[in-house]
Amino acid sequence: MIDKSGGSSGDFTTIIGADATFKGELSFDKGVRVDGKVEGKISTKGQLAVSQNGKLQADVSAGNVVVEGQVTGNLEASDRIELKQTARLKGDIRAAKLLVAEGAAFTGHVTVGPDAAKAATSPPTTQANRFAEKEALPRK
Repeated sequence: MIDKSGGSSGDFTTIIGADATFKGELSFDKGVRVDGKVEGKISTKGQLAVSQNGKLQADVSAGNVVVEGQVTGNLEASDRIELKQTARLKGDIRAAKLLVAEGAAFTGHVTVGPDAAKAATSPPTTQANRFAEKEALPRK
């Protein structure tokens, strides 16, 4: 469990509280814990933790990601993504390492390994960008 002090889950210098709702683009150098709701895009070199009550509708680029709550969007980590038992994820995963606990629910595509970690350091490809790329291709 991700405790309020950050516990063994990392150094959280930023916390989106349980009563907070945020829409937009967030960028952090260190860790961030989401206890509330976030919609948009999150970028951090540190760790992103979505607590059991946290709800995320965003594309994420981070060093490490730990999910206990609900996420709709793509997750990219230069190191590791961990889906805890209570995690519910709809989106694609790209990371060097992936840990999925029994009971976690996941719908999407997975790319795991050293090559995925290198690619995760580039800006994430959003669902909207993928659609635009398909439309830009010449039709045969």
